[in-house]
Parts: sequence; C-alpha cells; structure tokens
Amino acid sequence: MANTYTQSYFHLVFAVKNREALIKNEWKSELEKYMTGIVQNHQHKMLAVFCMHDHVHILIGYNVNHLIPDLIEEIKTSTNSWIKSQGFTKFKFEWQKGYGAFTHSHSQIDTVVKYILNQEKHHKKKSFREEYLEMLEKNDVTYNKDYLFDYFDETE
Repeated sequence: MANTYTQSYFHLVFAVKNREALIKNEWKSELEKYMTGIVQNHQHKMLAVFCMHDHVHILIGYNVNHLIPDLIEEIKTSTNSWIKSQGFTKFKFEWQKGYGAFTHSHSQIDTVVKYILNQEKHHKKKSFREEYLEMLEKNDVTYNKDYLFDYFDETE
C-alpha cells in the first residue's frame, strides 16, 4: 500500500502596521512562544521565529493540509487579540496586510535558521526594506512597489 510523503519548508515574513516599532524586548519572547503555539496547533513544525520591533520572521516545516494564508491569518488575528488583552502596548497594535512566504529546501534549513535568529545583527547592516526586496528578487517574485509593506521611516 502506497503512502503520501511530503517535506516543505516556508519562511514567513510580515510586519506591524505602518512598520511601527511596537514589539518591545520586554515581551517579544512571550510573543514568539505564543506564535509557536499557534503554528504547532496546526501541525506545522516551528523551526525558527524572531520578532524584530516592527516585523517577524518565521520558518516552519509545513503541514500541507493547512493553507499558508489561513495560518498567517490565524497568527495575525490571534496575536493581535492576545497583545491587546495582555496590555503590552498603550498604542493601537495591528499587523499590516500582506506577507511574504518563501520556500526553502532541506539543505538550506540551517542557513535560514541562523539568518532568522541573527536578525538584530543583520539589520545593523541592512534595512527591512532592503532585506525584503532582496528576498523577493532572490526568489524571482514579481511584485508591484505600490503593494509592498509601508516604509514610512525609510526613503526610496
């Protein structure tokens, strides 16, 4: 009897609305744990998660029975409500619409995990805008500049 076998990895990237720096060091690890719970509850495998002050990187071993748009929506909706209920910020917290989802091969996993976990060091050299555009270009993603994340703090 034949079985179905799959192995897929996704690097997910999304940002706080208007790229506001609302994710604080005091509670970012709790947010990362909360996101991990959501990912695992949908039978994905959390390989890496790192929250910067204005955006998030997640690497998952993907459960092909659960759609990426549904996972992103669940993460954003649940964490948005959770952040508000915990009173972590006095400002209105929302995630920006849209996200990036990039596939990787098994041989790239260690490199991508290190990349995600070294975001603070990485962003000393490169802005989020530069990083995201580079991801789109490296993955040969056609995009419209009018529909990228908002970059109010950076000039074009």
